[in-house]
Amino acid sequence: MEWVVLLAVAGLLLALSSGRVPPAPAFVAVACGFLLLGVIELPTLLNSYTNPALATLMLLLLVSLTLERSPLLERVSQYLVSGREKPALLKLMGTTAVLSAFLNNTAVVASFLSTLSRQKRIPASRLLIPLSYASILGGITTLVGTSTNLVVSSFAVNAGLPELGMFQFSLVGIPVALVCMVVLLFSASTLPRHNSEAAEARLSSYFLSAEVEAGSPLVGKSIEANGLRHLDGLFLLEIERDGRLRTPVSPDERVKAGDVLVFSGQVDKVQTLQRFPGLRLMGESAGELLASNLVEVVIANGSVLAGQTLQSMDFRTLFNAGVVGIRRGEKRLEGQLGQIPLKVGDSLLLAVGSNFSQHRNLDRNFLLLSNSLQRPKLSIRQSLFALGGFLTALAAASVGWLSLFEALLCLLALFLVTRLLSVQDMRRRFPFQLLLVIGSALAIAQGLTASGAADVIAGAMQAVFNDYGVYAAFVGVFLMTLLLTETVTNNAAAALAFPIGLSTAQAFNVDPMPFIMAVAYGASACFLIPFGYQTHLMVYSPGRYRLVDYLKTGLPVSVAYSVAVLVITPLVFPF
Repeated sequence: MEWVVLLAVAGLLLALSSGRVPPAPAFVAVACGFLLLGVIELPTLLNSYTNPALATLMLLLLVSLTLERSPLLERVSQYLVSGREKPALLKLMGTTAVLSAFLNNTAVVASFLSTLSRQKRIPASRLLIPLSYASILGGITTLVGTSTNLVVSSFAVNAGLPELGMFQFSLVGIPVALVCMVVLLFSASTLPRHNSEAAEARLSSYFLSAEVEAGSPLVGKSIEANGLRHLDGLFLLEIERDGRLRTPVSPDERVKAGDVLVFSGQVDKVQTLQRFPGLRLMGESAGELLASNLVEVVIANGSVLAGQTLQSMDFRTLFNAGVVGIRRGEKRLEGQLGQIPLKVGDSLLLAVGSNFSQHRNLDRNFLLLSNSLQRPKLSIRQSLFALGGFLTALAAASVGWLSLFEALLCLLALFLVTRLLSVQDMRRRFPFQLLLVIGSALAIAQGLTASGAADVIAGAMQAVFNDYGVYAAFVGVFLMTLLLTETVTNNAAAALAFPIGLSTAQAFNVDPMPFIMAVAYGASACFLIPFGYQTHLMVYSPGRYRLVDYLKTGLPVSVAYSVAVLVITPLVFPF
């Protein structure tokens, strides 16, 4: 049976690394397969989804919904980018790391992302990768700093080991973070300088405008009747009429003389419009009026748009907006926009209708880079109350007055009673996919242990490293986890590596804690590619990065991180 389990896990890794299968369905399918094959029992599967550490993580993410609405983080970010680039970068990294040690790192990056993308003092491309990396480095210093640490804690509890403490990660995490931020300060000098003014000037390449002349046979007929809806490579985005924009354009809208029809898509296909009599081409245009309703958004992690096309989702109806362009990293995607499968981190340039900002599903699907469309913020008084309550809850858990679950549950109740958080917000933003991934991962980890598959791998590792000692096996577990987190995702890497690390420690008959920490730190060591960590994807398109930008900046950081972890961890947690 152990070989069947190993084959299933290998298939899971291949599916995840291909990027074609979302993590939630892949993990649930393997967990269900283990149940049907008898590898795990039904109570084991159900207990995995009700694990105390997993429940604590869900509470932490729900509490963060209130904290991320605080305007204090935005105000801090405005201060951070003042002055020269190097000092500003140092302030940004240090502040981000401290905040990410206690707040959800995606919330910290999301709060800073909009301000850093809009400011013009320092090119955003010089700041956003360091922002993402610093959020990881801050997250490794506490139990609540990253979901990975809580996931590893949940695995430890499931294995019958003590729950990991709030600051148990700090003795290794803080010096590792300091070393890596020094390295990052220098490696960030290789990042590109994308000029924001040049980017704005290139807006014109998204549009093609044509004026309806008096006497044109198009006048008086609807958009549908004139055949202006389904064009080869172009779509009618909006109509400029009497100094106002009409967005989105209904198929029943009647054309009037003097209307300026604004098209987007493959704007080089001018010949598509030449067959319409009385339609005078005006060339490319992105004047003030046309740009006044343009909004840039980034597809958020967990968005329903991920893996879908604009056409299949009926995007225009769903959000009352038309997609002008799609950018993935530095590359602007060409072709039929409506048929391109979207990915988390894609940047969409939208022409929005008047009620776009009132859609309640915006914050679930997008990171809004336009300040005028940000969610309603808390007042300063509410922000201080919310942050004070959060810090009090963490302090109560740290000194043992309450468990972390109890403290966060009380805080969540307080936020609901004071209406800082609503049940509707919780329902709309509840992290169902993360719950499915981690719950299923816990079950898969149990299957690896129960079937003996983890022992097979641990035995192989013992055979390889037996002549070199337990430290070599410790290095092997860390590097295996690092490779997994760069290939799949951080939580998936922790799920697959934990039972192997634990079995390896048992095979060598040593304290499992160094191996548990190797898995925790290794699962957060994602610095080389943007696809393994959600904050990297958040900054990928706003920074207009290429894959090589992550490699050049992240490789020195990854080496420094690995060396520091491998040296310091055995000193703090001896074998």
